[in-house]
Amino acid sequence: MKKYLLTGLLVWVPLGITAWVLEITIGMLDHSLLLLPAQWHPDVLLRMHIPGLGVILTVVILLVTGLITRNVLGQQLLHLWEGVLRHIPFVNAIYNSVKQVSDTLLSGNNKAFGKVLLVRYPHGAAWSIAFQTSVPGGVIRQLGDEYVGVFIPTTPSPVNGFYFFVRKADTIELDISVDVAFKSIISMGVVASPDEVARHLAPKL
Repeated sequence: MKKYLLTGLLVWVPLGITAWVLEITIGMLDHSLLLLPAQWHPDVLLRMHIPGLGVILTVVILLVTGLITRNVLGQQLLHLWEGVLRHIPFVNAIYNSVKQVSDTLLSGNNKAFGKVLLVRYPHGAAWSIAFQTSVPGGVIRQLGDEYVGVFIPTTPSPVNGFYFFVRKADTIELDISVDVAFKSIISMGVVASPDEVARHLAPKL
């Protein structure tokens, strides 16, 4: 009886969580329909609510924005818009920071993080997966080039985390890709094989 119950859970839990995440995502994207005039809203025109229409509208908006931005006129309009934002106090700091991060992460060149490392965190007897990032010149002048910047993401949401400067000698470089490391973090170590990490860690201990 217990065996069948666990088998059923293994089937339905992933499906249920996937459906729940999709429902939340589609619900959020459906808010893009609020950009349309009230008389053009699908709920008014069709006299019924169809989930997911906001996803289509969002994709269309992104495609049109990308198409416009790709030409000379679109670039000029984008520079003009960014120039306006740069002259607004506080907004300027937020926009520039978010834009730099998004440009790095979404550029598609997979250079947002240099290497996958193991660092001692949150205490000297523990190891955490971290990603090597760039180090500001001012920090290098103060600490020396033997330090590296590392981002330690949290589980299961890797978009949050901590940014530290640590000695290169106190890190262990892992021979795994950034994608594999992210999967390991998001899945709390379930997806990525622990043997892969242990193989690189063992010679250093």
